[in-house]
Amino acid sequence: MSATFASLRYVNYRYWFAATLIASTGTWLQRVAQDWYVLTVLTDHDSSQVGIVTALQFLPIILFSAWAGVLADRIPGRRLLQCTQTGIGVVSLIMGLVVLTGTGQLWHQYVLAFVSGTISAMDTPARQAFVGELVPLDKMANAVALNSTAFHAARLIGPASAGLFIDWWGVGPVFLIDAVMFAAPVIALMLMRGDRLYPRTLVPRARGQLREAVAYVRRRTDILIILVRLPS
Repeated sequence: MSATFASLRYVNYRYWFAATLIASTGTWLQRVAQDWYVLTVLTDHDSSQVGIVTALQFLPIILFSAWAGVLADRIPGRRLLQCTQTGIGVVSLIMGLVVLTGTGQLWHQYVLAFVSGTISAMDTPARQAFVGELVPLDKMANAVALNSTAFHAARLIGPASAGLFIDWWGVGPVFLIDAVMFAAPVIALMLMRGDRLYPRTLVPRARGQLREAVAYVRRRTDILIILVRLPS
């Protein structure tokens, strides 16, 4: 196996790479299907309502990501990810049932978008930190690069697949498909071999941890530049 795919030599990482691709694709399926449902079913092509729902999908990431990073340092990644991935799948299942039963209302989508975004805010730092438990330290850069490749591939596959699936089967089944897709990371986490993990040291609960993190970032010009450039 070439150096480009060196991390795939590790069985736990192979499980997680495949699960990341599937779950990230599912995330985009959910977002596109929800926006389309609001635009074409719950409103008469009211783009402002789509904007509100989209904002509620991403607002929790802005509000809670820093706190979620502290949480990810305290809780074993495997356990936290099983909870977050199951949670996102349950939200998709609820969305699908609401659509298929014809009981959906706009305020339902506001709530579900915010809940899904909140779980995603908890999930993202946990996923990023968990990569370090799957490979030895000298393979970390490669594992992160491959993980990023899976994530960005999902950004291409997910919206395109959502469009096709909505055209073929309608919005409701797309949500149900998405719910099933989130079973992939839960199963992958269950299949991983504990004796082949590289567990990190957990940080005990203490006051001021979030403040310390902010102070650290303020001292690191390189990190600040990355954060400033992220929106672009």
